[in-house]
Amino acid sequence: MEKEQQEIMFKLSMFEQQIQQLQQQLQAVEQGIVEMESLNIGLNELVGSVGKEILAPIGRGIFIKTKLLSEDLTVDIGEKKFVKKTIPETKKLIEEQIGKLKEVKGELEESLEKVSEELQEVMNEAREKEGKD
Repeated sequence: MEKEQQEIMFKLSMFEQQIQQLQQQLQAVEQGIVEMESLNIGLNELVGSVGKEILAPIGRGIFIKTKLLSEDLTVDIGEKKFVKKTIPETKKLIEEQIGKLKEVKGELEESLEKVSEELQEVMNEAREKEGKD
């Protein structure tokens, strides 16, 4: 009897940890989506702005006033490789990344739902056993 209770408590603890991890991952993915969508909006503001002054980030919340010389962008495509892209090409790349993040978000939500269902099953089994005693 006591061993069964310990086993149930262990299972509940494991489910709780899984749920917390999935929620953290979900939050990180949602944050990534928001950042990418914000970047996409920012790119819209660059269209037709050649010759205008802008504030360009140089790192960790530090900006410099500069003039936009071109609408050509240098894009990090991973592994420290950079390529020149137009604003529309960059927006397409960002949209693809947003799409991938949304897929991951859906998968995480499904996993979270499955773990929650399993947790509910264990709780129901525990209640049934408690009722029999």
